[in-house]
Amino acid sequence: MREKLHKINKNITATEVRLIGQFEDTGKVFKLPEALLIAKEMNLDLVEICSNSNPIVCKLIDYKKFLFDIKKNKKDQKKKSKSQETKEIRLTPNIDEHDFNFKMKNAQKFLNDGDIVRLVVNFKGREINFKDKGELILIKMANELIDIGVPNNIQPKLEGKKMIMFIKPKKQK
Repeated sequence: MREKLHKINKNITATEVRLIGQFEDTGKVFKLPEALLIAKEMNLDLVEICSNSNPIVCKLIDYKKFLFDIKKNKKDQKKKSKSQETKEIRLTPNIDEHDFNFKMKNAQKFLNDGDIVRLVVNFKGREINFKDKGELILIKMANELIDIGVPNNIQPKLEGKKMIMFIKPKKQK
């Protein structure tokens, strides 16, 4: 059987409770039988909200509506939160200025969206002999993006025939 999230009505064990909700005596302390009577008269449930305080805080509310609102709020929070993705931008050591600028605009867009950018320089054939060209391109790209992104490492890593650098977006205020 599923365990209840909150204590309601007869399951509350305290002798005194502070009542909150939409009624005239909000915030007053009542004996538990009095509070249950008030809840019954208003056709609402007495729900324990905060059990750590003295006296405990209870709210007069329709419990099913209360659970629905909690579920709805969690769903909205999940919808608003965005997971961070890693977007890859591939470069070559002999990249033209126009192509470089085009790839930079894409990187800026990705960083502004809050994604991590993975810059990769692929070396083909004998291009591996010119590692410094690839390194210069990655460092140039990182310097151009410094106002919106922070590189993980100052120096790019060489993995096989690929040189890789990650750039994380700066925290937005």
